[in-house]
Amino acid sequence: MRDIYIDKVVVHMGVGESGEKLVKAENIMKTITKQTPIRTIAKRTQPAFSIRKGAPIGCKVTLRGKSARDFITTALGIINKTIFESQFDKSGNFAFGIEEHTDFPGMSYDPQIGIFGMDVNVVLERKGIRITRRHMEQKKLPAKQRVNKTDAVVFLKEKFQVVVH
Repeated sequence: MRDIYIDKVVVHMGVGESGEKLVKAENIMKTITKQTPIRTIAKRTQPAFSIRKGAPIGCKVTLRGKSARDFITTALGIINKTIFESQFDKSGNFAFGIEEHTDFPGMSYDPQIGIFGMDVNVVLERKGIRITRRHMEQKKLPAKQRVNKTDAVVFLKEKFQVVVH
């Protein structure tokens, strides 16, 4: 019950506009993650960037299980297995960015497509979290069962040999 596991990995690409550029980003994400991405929409209008509320401006994919572990292993290799302590939140989740999609194996630069970056968000949990989410007799998760920043750092160092600064 004390073992930490990767609950999910959310990979997000913010393009900033809809149309052909968004379709290209979706195709790249589909190739990298081997899953179909969904579109993310703007929450508010920002005239300075020509963004309207409700317009699609990016795409994301949620990975779980073996595909999440495989993606994290590859993504951490791209950033040289280094993460800063400031990239963790108090719940032990962490996030990092990948500047170019061309860093992934099998991806090459195409002038017709351009270069896209992406954000990777990782959610870590322990068994027993269901008591906070179930419909009947919902309860608070005890403090010893929650994942905190230090637990997450130790987990990454042991499982993925990550250096945390």
